[in-house]
Amino acid sequence: MTFAIHGIAVARGIAIGRAVMAASSHLEVTHYLIEPDQVAREIDRVRAGRLAVIEELQRLRGDLGVDAPQELEPLLDVHLMLVQDDMLSSGVRQLISERLYNAEWALTAQLELLCRQFDEMDDEYLRDRKFDLQQVVERVLRHMRGVSSPVAAPVSAPQGVQEGQHDWVVDERDAPMVLIANDLSPADMLQFKQSVFAGFVTAVGGKTSHTAIVARSMDIPAVVGARTASQLIRADDWVIIDGDAGEVIVDPSPILLEEYRFKQRQMRLERERLSRLRDTPSITIDGERIELLANIELPGDGPAAVKAGAVGVGLFRTEFLFMGRGGKVPGEEEQYRAYREALTGMQGMPVTIRTLDIGADKPLDKAQPKDYYLNPALGLRAIRFSLADPDMFRTQLRAILRAAAHGPVQLLFPMLAHVSEIRQTLALVEQASQELRERNVPQGMVKLGAMIEIPAAALTVRTFLKYFDFLSIGTNDLIQYTLAIDRADEAVSQLYDPFHPAVLRLVAEVIQATKAAGKEVCVCGEMAGDTAMTRLLLGLGLRSFSMQPAQILAIKQEVLRADTRRLEGWAQQVIDSEDPAGVLER
Repeated sequence: MTFAIHGIAVARGIAIGRAVMAASSHLEVTHYLIEPDQVAREIDRVRAGRLAVIEELQRLRGDLGVDAPQELEPLLDVHLMLVQDDMLSSGVRQLISERLYNAEWALTAQLELLCRQFDEMDDEYLRDRKFDLQQVVERVLRHMRGVSSPVAAPVSAPQGVQEGQHDWVVDERDAPMVLIANDLSPADMLQFKQSVFAGFVTAVGGKTSHTAIVARSMDIPAVVGARTASQLIRADDWVIIDGDAGEVIVDPSPILLEEYRFKQRQMRLERERLSRLRDTPSITIDGERIELLANIELPGDGPAAVKAGAVGVGLFRTEFLFMGRGGKVPGEEEQYRAYREALTGMQGMPVTIRTLDIGADKPLDKAQPKDYYLNPALGLRAIRFSLADPDMFRTQLRAILRAAAHGPVQLLFPMLAHVSEIRQTLALVEQASQELRERNVPQGMVKLGAMIEIPAAALTVRTFLKYFDFLSIGTNDLIQYTLAIDRADEAVSQLYDPFHPAVLRLVAEVIQATKAAGKEVCVCGEMAGDTAMTRLLLGLGLRSFSMQPAQILAIKQEVLRADTRRLEGWAQQVIDSEDPAGVLER
């Protein structure tokens, strides 16, 4: 039966395919697809983990003393029975060999299937054996990571709840696949960057959560905040993801399928038409040259940005180099190679590298989830995190300064708000540079910039301009902090409003003050890639936009149609209005 689930549209387009359920519940694992020649290795990894758990449980059982609780021996027997049960091992082998899941994903996916079967049992005692099975699988996962003690290190990876898992239909393996999850961390999204998934749906998340941002960078249709998706959608269901409407259609009728396939064809034609603008200079009707830059997450994203028509990188989010590593921080040499690769990929065009922006919906270690701190969005994140660990910060600064010897680099600092933070940051930059000089290591000159993403920074922008060569407006956080809205929380997503008069006036003030100081300013938040905002930002005087590569050509089309002289007065009317969105629609 056809039904629809509504969520928040975060990445445009339409995806049609079979549902793949991202596993986990309280267990966390990495999700990725393996190559066919890796199947045997992954099956062996699970087998080795199971054998280690069997040996461990048998040893524990044999070591029980006469004073051990009576319940302990039967409990160990239950765990031994569960870990040796063929329903667990055969299902895992099937998911690895037929669906090419990595070992951890297959193990937790099969766990969810068996837990569902336990939930449907009438006998309360049997239902409760679900928790024993979860503990057994946790043990296997720990052994697969080489960690036998439950307190040594938690299993790291994405979150996601899977319901309704059933055996895969082997003869439909070649059908397009769409991912259904409770939630995905930004680091886990990057696991799918080169994958076969045509789109994804999550039960939680907001329009400008970093998971959504990475989805846009992947240029695949996505819907987040679809609360019931992981409960109502079953594995292998046919699903349509309408990334424009924020709608997920499950088990569509043949008529609906054909209708959406027609829309897909129309969208492809529109993209082909836009692609003709790639080499057209980004100049307005009245001759204003507009800089269209790319936001990237990984060093290897540069060539795709160039292909999309970017004239540089306006934001390299370096935190993705640090995530998904169990909290282990990359060293100077590893970071240097990554930044150098980004510069090489941009073929001599400038690259703006933002220092580590960890915290809130981007935890460094997934063992410390978003709610690890009392209020993560207002806690130890971004520059605060870096200043709290100056050794780590100087390591990153040295790597960036070294990379700058290979091409033009701009160094950008996130979430500054206080003059004391500015001075401390600049002192550490000088200290890192001095350390390289003492080692006789080549380094390049860099421009220094600050992100304006806190209202306090926007209101004291003239102070910032005394210390920095350029500014970059991070509209995602600026909106979040101005309107007191968690941008990753779908429960308040309707209040997240880039057209709010307070937001627009702060953006206008920063642009005007920076231009008056004769310095450069760029918008690098999601506002930059929103065609509904392009004319307004041009009218406010913005001449540099940085966005996901997939959005560049659509923004360029708006630029080519714009006359900034005529937009100036109109833009002022918009920000002076009580209802800017209403003025824009006229």
